[in-house]
Amino acid sequence: MSLELARVADLVRVESKPQWAEIELSDVCHDSRAMVPGALFAAIPGDSSDGHSYAGDAVEAGAAAVLVERPLGLGVPELRVASVRESLGPVASAVHGEPSRALQLVGVTGTNGKTTTVRILSCLLSELGVPVAEVGTLTGERTTPEAPELQRFLADAVARDVAAVAMEVSSHGLAQHRVDGCRFTVAAFTNLGNDHLDYHGTIEEYFAAKQRLFSPELSDLAIVNVDSEFGLRLADEINIPVIAVGAHLVDSLRFDRYMNKFRWRERAVHLPLAGEFNVANAVMAAEIAVALGHRPGDVAEALATTPSVPGRFEVIDQGQPFSVVVDYAHTHDALEAVLAAARAVTKNSLIVVFGAGGNRDHDKRPMMGKVVRSLADRVVVTSDNPRDEPPEDIISAIVSGMPIPPDLVEVDRRRAIGAAFDVAREGDLVLLAGKGHETTQTIGSQVVSFDDRQVAEEELQLRTGVAS
Repeated sequence: MSLELARVADLVRVESKPQWAEIELSDVCHDSRAMVPGALFAAIPGDSSDGHSYAGDAVEAGAAAVLVERPLGLGVPELRVASVRESLGPVASAVHGEPSRALQLVGVTGTNGKTTTVRILSCLLSELGVPVAEVGTLTGERTTPEAPELQRFLADAVARDVAAVAMEVSSHGLAQHRVDGCRFTVAAFTNLGNDHLDYHGTIEEYFAAKQRLFSPELSDLAIVNVDSEFGLRLADEINIPVIAVGAHLVDSLRFDRYMNKFRWRERAVHLPLAGEFNVANAVMAAEIAVALGHRPGDVAEALATTPSVPGRFEVIDQGQPFSVVVDYAHTHDALEAVLAAARAVTKNSLIVVFGAGGNRDHDKRPMMGKVVRSLADRVVVTSDNPRDEPPEDIISAIVSGMPIPPDLVEVDRRRAIGAAFDVAREGDLVLLAGKGHETTQTIGSQVVSFDDRQVAEEELQLRTGVAS
């Protein structure tokens, strides 16, 4: 796939030169190190570096033209625009043939539940015979890739005869225009809580970023969970057709260990995932599938085949007499939901090991501490990804929100997990919260291997004598 430079110039409203009609752009790149000959280089200004500084390297690597905000005089055509970032999505989409229009593209946004909803939807569609691809936390470095990578992925999906793509759409991705140029068949909203306020500043700005997905320029249909104030507000304010979903669509809900049984659209559903929050995620995925043209009865049957989602209420079993669950919950809302789910399947004590990430969202730390201390029987506070902050400072902020002190503070996460296992007894449940599927831990400038699931297995094997 390629596109004439002259047509790209018209798209971004830059006056074209006659010779530009003969220049074919084969791709779009924003990283000079990944430049391919014949591609357009997009010089994105960033917080720590400016793509304009690397445009010369891109030209040396074969860039046919550059998308810039100021003249550089590098001997190749320059498309000068007011904002490279705002232009990048539509340009990348055009160069790759507007691939989203050849797909049933579903975007799921919200503070909690994006990953699980996307994974359930992907599994549902696959079970229903639809060739499907997935974009999100479990598939790449970024929840929502930068526009060139995203459009390249979508174009490849079309080439592979994929019919539908389920993707997580983050607030960062929306604020940074990464999905501009996409056409979403369905846009879905799960919920909104206090997260990423270090980036957005206020909850209103965070909501406004999420709301962008539901504009007529991006999406055809909205499916909104209205079980929250922000969901109700979103459904009321947006200017595209809305389907409201939530607890009102579910009845006869009951828990059976790590399974939810309920009725949806007058059909019995056996969902092999624990937690009422997963009922909400499953209903959202089911309603999306129906909106894409699938029969409710087929969707209800397919829900019974849903596999566990990595790092989302994932059970770790090494033959120990107590339960161990790993979950990604890292906001106070998500912790409240996962603790409720854990309590529902715990015979005796609920023990929680958790921390909070460094360099972001200081205000949510005391709220996290308050929720966990209020709902758990025993609490171990430890490190998550401290990044550039002293772990002790993060822990202190968490503890400041607790009505009573934690049972243990242990900076070393492995030792904290081991200490929780040492006090757990038959019928207890140990919840390791915060990191979920992550396989590394960032401490200062070091990124070290650390997977809660693997560490839990190793620590359990030391105590049970069971080797995997």
